Amino acid sequence: MKKEHLHIVKCVASGSIAEELEIAAGDALVEINGNKIEDIFDYQYFTQDEYIEVLIRKPSGEEWLLEIDKEYDEDLGITFENGLMDAYRSCHNKCIFCFIDQMPPRMRDTLYFKDDDSRLSFLQGNYVTLTNMSDEDIDRVINYHLSPINVSFQTTNPALRCKMLNNRFAGQALEKAWRLAKAGIVMNGQIVLCKGVNDGEELERSIADLSKYLPNLQSVSVVPVGLSKYREGLFPLEPFTKEDAKQVLSMIHQWQDKLFPEYGLHFIHASDEWYILADEKLPDAGRYDGYLQLENGVGMLRLFMDEFKEAITAFRRTKYDTVPPKELSIATGKLAYHFISEMAAQVTALCPQITVHVYAIRNDFFGEMITVSGLLTGQDLLAQLKEQRLGEKLLLPQNILKSDEAVFLDDMTLAELEKALQVPIDIVKSSGQDFLDAILL
Repeated sequence: MKKEHLHIVKCVASGSIAEELEIAAGDALVEINGNKIEDIFDYQYFTQDEYIEVLIRKPSGEEWLLEIDKEYDEDLGITFENGLMDAYRSCHNKCIFCFIDQMPPRMRDTLYFKDDDSRLSFLQGNYVTLTNMSDEDIDRVINYHLSPINVSFQTTNPALRCKMLNNRFAGQALEKAWRLAKAGIVMNGQIVLCKGVNDGEELERSIADLSKYLPNLQSVSVVPVGLSKYREGLFPLEPFTKEDAKQVLSMIHQWQDKLFPEYGLHFIHASDEWYILADEKLPDAGRYDGYLQLENGVGMLRLFMDEFKEAITAFRRTKYDTVPPKELSIATGKLAYHFISEMAAQVTALCPQITVHVYAIRNDFFGEMITVSGLLTGQDLLAQLKEQRLGEKLLLPQNILKSDEAVFLDDMTLAELEKALQVPIDIVKSSGQDFLDAILL
């Protein structure tokens, strides 16, 4: 006999429909409109309507059939213990560029889990290869009209895609993206560029092919492969040079200029690393089409700088000479160091009574080719800051910690680092206003 598929409520949002109906943590969702709910796709679809019937089972075993009148697509305010409402699907590929394969041993188990779950794409913006999706999964996305879905393409050359993903079905999976596009499902795409593999003529082909999916494929980002020092036995990959980066940007800009007049979208975007490697100016905000690929490192620095510019312009209209004197420090990855230093200098130019030390942290843990702050570890911070002047406090970016707790990638805690450095640490949120406030307050 098949086990009943129940979904346990973790918490209920304050002021929500669920709270009003006295749904509480520990309750179980049994059915919606008489339908068994397999996962988050079903839940999102069946809770859209203005009138729904929800069957809840209390911990006592008592069942409540709740009749709910609400706005179309209004959320019930329920968070479940399992965010997917089903088992997570792991990746079946063996991609030549996979960063998880480049992780050192003896880290926490969750860092080695490779997901390739379309439901995480829908919920959290994760990128999926489509190789893990059956025709039934594609049908559900289309029937439920779930958008956006983020797809990791890498290339539109079927044979090359099979090689890059080490999956003989990877080329066929491209047909699923075409089905989604024709059905009106909004998608965003990604190409992890590997030197000598899917760059040059292959990148040109991929952009040309994917542009045919417009406007439902609304953006595609091109990001350079991340190479750690733990690549023994893996596919040989080389880092991109400054000249390589210039060529990639030239191709992308040509396609943007070609596509924007027709679609009102620049469509193909280069991540921030390309501009820094090429030593070229970041594009203006309008070039990013509303920052569709922000979490993929596309336009993150431009948005941050523009937010800071707006914040410091407003600050100039205040009595900034009344800010008390202080000394503080900022640690960041090498990628953003130049930008952070420039912004800190603007603050100290207005307020010479503030001293700010900005430190670029070399990534010894993963290797010097990894330059983003999100992959810095507690041990690298400690080793490189312990002899430095840190002042009254140390500022660190939010993405340096685990999302749900104050722990670095190497499992050192924030409290342990504070104790070792003997300085209070403030975690700075991602906006330019937050950055300015963290220096001033």
